[in-house]
Amino acid sequence: MVASVTVFDNPQVLGRVLAAEVLERIRLARGQGKPYLLGCPGGRSLRSTYQSLAQLAGKTRQDMSHLVIVMMDEYLRRLADGSFENCPVDAPFGCANFARQEIRGPLNDELPPEFWVPEGNIWVPDPADPAAYDTRIESSGGVDLFLLASGASDGHVAFNPPGAALDDGCHIQELGDATRRDNLETFPEFGSLDMVPSHGVTIGLGTIRKNCKETVLVIHGSHKRVTARRVWSAKEFDPAWPATVVHACKNSRVFLDRAAAGA
Repeated sequence: MVASVTVFDNPQVLGRVLAAEVLERIRLARGQGKPYLLGCPGGRSLRSTYQSLAQLAGKTRQDMSHLVIVMMDEYLRRLADGSFENCPVDAPFGCANFARQEIRGPLNDELPPEFWVPEGNIWVPDPADPAAYDTRIESSGGVDLFLLASGASDGHVAFNPPGAALDDGCHIQELGDATRRDNLETFPEFGSLDMVPSHGVTIGLGTIRKNCKETVLVIHGSHKRVTARRVWSAKEFDPAWPATVVHACKNSRVFLDRAAAGA
């Protein structure tokens, strides 16, 4: 099923509209006594959405204590025995730290303590047992909404590079140079390409496709015109451009701004 496409004037308008939708779905889940699992990428694409989500939650005094933030990936460091561990929890470039500083923190700052997102409601995959992340998501009933972003240069989603299989589960992934350059732009704290980790643990495209109830791919900025065009013109999943996984997902949409849409 080809995802529908909506074009917004700018990232701020896009973020406000998407945040309002997310907040309403969280409210409905609360009324049903259910947790709400929100699949979240780190990085720049969803920042306007996360910011608007915190602002709107504060204005409406909405209870967010049942929100579960399902992060999509994490950077790894290699140990002396050749195995991997997640980067430090306070690493400025880390996805777990991103969730605390840019999603949970701003939300909780706007709300009374009884409405806070608990620390334990931030989920991150474990490189010691990546498959356990898929099991955890599946046993929780799946992700209610996967928010997706696309790499500007190669269309990667999470850490899944071109050529990734549509049925891949959570796994350790060696990061290609294009992905690492994109991430250097996202996290200038790295300082240089050599400082960007060579591996990450990531959900697979199959994790998204099999476990999503709803999916929104967000693309904005003139630097994303290539990926917008590749996704827009695709009629089905194209392994050469992983962001086209959105066309293989249930209830899928693409949100663009005018700069990314171009002509």
